[in-house]
Amino acid sequence: MIRVDTAARTLTAGGRTIACTIGRSGACDASTKREGDGCTPRGTWPVRAALLRSDRVSLPAGITLPWRWIAAQDGWSDDVRDPAYNRPVTHPHRFSAERLWRDDGLYDVIVVLGHNDAPPIPGLGSAIFLHCRNADHPTEGCVAIDRDELLRLLPTLRQGDPLVIG
Repeated sequence: MIRVDTAARTLTAGGRTIACTIGRSGACDASTKREGDGCTPRGTWPVRAALLRSDRVSLPAGITLPWRWIAAQDGWSDDVRDPAYNRPVTHPHRFSAERLWRDDGLYDVIVVLGHNDAPPIPGLGSAIFLHCRNADHPTEGCVAIDRDELLRLLPTLRQGDPLVIG
């Protein structure tokens, strides 16, 4: 189990406690989470899969979590009008969609979390990930840790493992 303490700004997994960053608006109850609010939703979210950028990271040995390499055209829909809301998409995309291929390194490693995905309800939040951290900047609602810590954590994750944000 992975625990995120939003007050202490720490993530605990496998007996290790790691500094983390959360959303620019802090944490909120999942029932009040809305698209674009910058809030990290409290709750228990299953780990779904990993997305990695092959030109910046190597696949960690021992990974069993479903994973794939991202490409420059990969995105994630954040448009409430999009039938593919809170799902991966390919750019160009006729609706608004976040680009996963970023220059800042934040998405070099992404762990997709099962927030608002079974099924996705438009407007209740999209693209809630565990991803790489820039210690100087909050996220848009995700949880972020240092890239090396995330790469170290990946081989310990299994599909369905709970990530508890409290």
